[in-house]
Amino acid sequence: MADRLRQPELTVATVAARHGITPRYVQLLFEGEGTTFSQFVLHQRLARAHRLLSDPRFARHSISTIATEAGFDDISYFNRCFRRRYGATPSDIREQTRRQDMAQRTR
Repeated sequence: MADRLRQPELTVATVAARHGITPRYVQLLFEGEGTTFSQFVLHQRLARAHRLLSDPRFARHSISTIATEAGFDDISYFNRCFRRRYGATPSDIREQTRRQDMAQRTR
């Protein structure tokens, strides 16, 4: 499933069909882990976006490109969720990474 997290159309139904199980069984598996399918997907996508924003190799990629790469098709929704999860905007994380990268280069 990890390779499909970038697909905005990823749903419980598509995962269930791919694995030959019912959507309800997929939901029960996630409930057993104390989360929901939607929360899991959202957190995985946000974590991917955070990793990309924190990687100097992706500094030239726009934030909207990174959001899309992580599986978000709505930049406003991405920004709201990112800020809620990390307490900082994607731009804040990018700037922090830029400063850290510059500090390491000057050592």
